[in-house]
Amino acid sequence: MSSFLSSLRSDADRAPVTVGQASLLWLGAWMIGQVCAVAVAAASGHTTIAEAGPAWLFAVAVAGWVPLLVAMWSAGRKWGSGSFVRDWGLSFKTVDLWGIPVGVVTQLVLVPLLYWPLRALWPDTFSMDKIQERARDLYDSASGAGIALLVFVVVVGAPVVEELVYRGLLQGAFTRRCQEWLGVTIVALWFAVIHFQPVETPGLFLVGMVLGSCALLTRRLGMGIVAHMAFNATGLVLVAMT
Repeated sequence: MSSFLSSLRSDADRAPVTVGQASLLWLGAWMIGQVCAVAVAAASGHTTIAEAGPAWLFAVAVAGWVPLLVAMWSAGRKWGSGSFVRDWGLSFKTVDLWGIPVGVVTQLVLVPLLYWPLRALWPDTFSMDKIQERARDLYDSASGAGIALLVFVVVVGAPVVEELVYRGLLQGAFTRRCQEWLGVTIVALWFAVIHFQPVETPGLFLVGMVLGSCALLTRRLGMGIVAHMAFNATGLVLVAMT
């Protein structure tokens, strides 16, 4: 077992960003990204992104992602090597393919188990329709080439950017500052709340714990990214099938 874990761990140095630096860096980049995303969304002329369609979803997503990625690149240049691999653990190995079953099981088994008692206590609040509402609206707005854009945003872009930001930048800083599993928990809660989807918050927290565990155990982002991709892809398939 020890040899297996040692094969997962990376000895590469990370950018020694403190909790304060990481938090301020995230806040500034996130706020700039939100302003850019809102401006792009407003340019679409629609009330919601689902109404605007996948092309606008892609544009809004990129507008929000670019400031975060630029901020992380700048932080790496200042405090690290300037390499996303060395500074934030953005690397992949064959073992990371275990992220596929991890993501699928989280979507199909763990999240439903989490919501089962919540739905029993508050059936209207945590109904499956409300939990899937946002994903369903996006899927229903897509057709043809729009499906490819939707898949790219949800299954590729979002997992890569979010794992870099939340597990690479924030979790890396918190786990260096405090007890590792406490750091994972704090960032998982941060990840859940910042989506501003109350009905999805319990599930997103659970997902954040799973993805944070992948990053903590492997000391890299590869397995978490793969698991995140598999989780989101499975969710899209479920929406498409119902």
